[in-house]
Amino acid sequence: MPTGRCHCGACVYSFESEAVRASVCHCSDCQRCAGAHGVAWAAVPSGAFRLELGAPAVYRSSPGTERHFCGACGTGLYYINEEVLPGIVDIQLATLDDPEAFPPEALIQMADAPAWVETLHTLPKFERFPGG
Repeated sequence: MPTGRCHCGACVYSFESEAVRASVCHCSDCQRCAGAHGVAWAAVPSGAFRLELGAPAVYRSSPGTERHFCGACGTGLYYINEEVLPGIVDIQLATLDDPEAFPPEALIQMADAPAWVETLHTLPKFERFPGG
């Protein structure tokens, strides 16, 4: 059973299914809420999702949208919007204990992505901080 948690461990979740899909969203709401160019999500059936520990805070970023995050450490955890994604809990992939289990299959909402996202793959790569 896949599990995940926030950075401080105050909020823990699990789900009993495979992901319906996994993608990296670049919409402007995800960018602002995460402070990143995109957010990787795994969509799971809401009936399979279970909050095991904690009580995440909720931010309603747009009509019908609930972004759940840890009120202690601020980690974004999951997203619910029954109008746009009925019956789905969209989990932030990086919060999974094994984020490799659900590799993204698509980049979505690219109309909002910063232009430099297209060239990220060409940048130098370092295992840790450069020069260290």
